[in-house]
Amino acid sequence: MRVVEKVVAYVTKGTHLLVFRHVDFDAGIQVPAGTLEPGESPRDGVLREAEEETGLDGLEVRRFLGARDYEMSPYGLAEVHRRYYFHLECKGDAPSTWRHFESHPSGCPSERIEFELYWVRLPDGVPELAGCQGDLLGELSVSPA
Repeated sequence: MRVVEKVVAYVTKGTHLLVFRHVDFDAGIQVPAGTLEPGESPRDGVLREAEEETGLDGLEVRRFLGARDYEMSPYGLAEVHRRYYFHLECKGDAPSTWRHFESHPSGCPSERIEFELYWVRLPDGVPELAGCQGDLLGELSVSPA
């Protein structure tokens, strides 16, 4: 079975986590995530994906949280998604809510995908995240800004 390497970014600012929803269709509440490019390290990939999906500058990797494999055959895919989870910290300015077009969508590079991004309080304000993206949220350690 083919292994597809992915990254998931838990971006925090103080005691808040960055989440988003798609503006034009319902795909659930998510965090920045995506597929690694050939030869790209998980650390580099998570920064690239987070910047592409949020438009934020000043993101820093705080720490690697762990990896999980997800069998995708229940979704009709003959592959395993290996997800590398990272805690990123937003060191720069960021609004409380904003919209951003993903700069390089992997599934449909000719289309622009619009996200509505916002911060939620950790841990009690975090909604259920789509696609098991919340699996390593318990590994986060944050302090007030």
